[in-house]
Amino acid sequence: MKCFILAVGHKMPDWVNTGYLEYIKRIPREISVNLIEIKPEKRAVGKPTEQLLWAEYQRIRSVLPHQCRVKVLDEGGQQWSTKRFANEMQGWMNNGDAIAFVIGGADGLHNDIKHTTNELIAVSEFTLPHGLVRVVLAEQLYRAISILKNHPYHRD
Repeated sequence: MKCFILAVGHKMPDWVNTGYLEYIKRIPREISVNLIEIKPEKRAVGKPTEQLLWAEYQRIRSVLPHQCRVKVLDEGGQQWSTKRFANEMQGWMNNGDAIAFVIGGADGLHNDIKHTTNELIAVSEFTLPHGLVRVVLAEQLYRAISILKNHPYHRD
């Protein structure tokens, strides 16, 4: 199974990179996870947020792998339990689906990507820094795989 994480933001703090890589390196080789960092639009005084989000949306679209199921991570999305995430992942693996998870930047994501996605998923009802969402997603990917493989990492 192929997973892509499209994340607006680059030059993340060391703790983000360390945390993200800690979980990604634990994922078995039959599941590839590719992080695609998208340069955020430069914030300037007087530049409307809508314009910033549109520019970032265009960058996301330009690197979005073809024939992927797109899952947008957004605080307004549906809350999934870890077990549901594992079950969904099992289905994706069974179907041979490639999955692209999209993480917005500091101002979130343009509404057009939210409306063209297969699914909006909330990592939390809290507003989280986008770097932290990378770490949480990487951990949940590893945890879901651990559940599917009956590995003792996940405990009920």
